[in-house]
Amino acid sequence: MPATDHAVGLALTAARAASDKLADDILVFDVSDQLVITDCFVLCSAPNDRQVRSIVDEVEDRLRAAGAKPVRREGEREGRWVLLDYAEVVVHVQHAEERVYYALERLWKDCPVVELPAEVRAQQEQRAGARAGSGAGAVHGTAL
Repeated sequence: MPATDHAVGLALTAARAASDKLADDILVFDVSDQLVITDCFVLCSAPNDRQVRSIVDEVEDRLRAAGAKPVRREGEREGRWVLLDYAEVVVHVQHAEERVYYALERLWKDCPVVELPAEVRAQQEQRAGARAGSGAGAVHGTAL
């Protein structure tokens, strides 16, 4: 049975909030066929602990405004991997190093991916392009 519309709506609200706080690599998985405890996982990452906390705060604010309160919250003290459990939706905000190490998307690769809103996809593409351009920027215009 696919994720409920309510769960998908909450997950996309969390994805928008994360994107607005410059989260990287945002993914939403429909895990409802694999898990009985939740419908959706939201995964995102940030390059530093401060930004992880900022994303977490924004996700909580937006979901609270949507009428959702977390059942459980873990990892906030360390700021490396914060888990926000809203029963129907679980949000994972990870430091980029933890994201690579634990590779949650590899664990859930068989689950359907929920399409992100157009504005979130556009922001993600823009940031990915900026990151790629910043590494190559020093080479451009240099005679080899």
